[in-house]
Amino acid sequence: MAENSYTVEQTSKTPLINFDAQTGIFEMKGKSIPENSVQYYKPMYEWLDNYIQNPAKQTVINIQLDYFNTSSAKCIVDLFKKLEQISKGGKGEATINWLYDEPDEDMLEAGEDYKSIISIPFNLVSFIK
Repeated sequence: MAENSYTVEQTSKTPLINFDAQTGIFEMKGKSIPENSVQYYKPMYEWLDNYIQNPAKQTVINIQLDYFNTSSAKCIVDLFKKLEQISKGGKGEATINWLYDEPDEDMLEAGEDYKSIISIPFNLVSFIK
């Protein structure tokens, strides 16, 4: 059983990460430009590997990134692939909500690109800051 939650505070270079195993509500918000993305996200992946073994019936991740670098883009794909395993494993359902500031066409385009390669429900949700 995964620890109940995985939380990392937001910094100027890294996003807030708040994954709650009890509710199945996950949040990632801010910028993702760490020095070493793979190393930065490794503990999150390890937590997710445990969570996937016994997920909530419904897992929803709300992602609202203002900016991310190329190495973070790969890590985000890896995150989504792990979430796909929840549905493929038959233990629950996972949904991704990609939140973007309506005038930010780059974030909309990034969301559309991710949506095209991910096989679980993927919602593009615009908002106005």
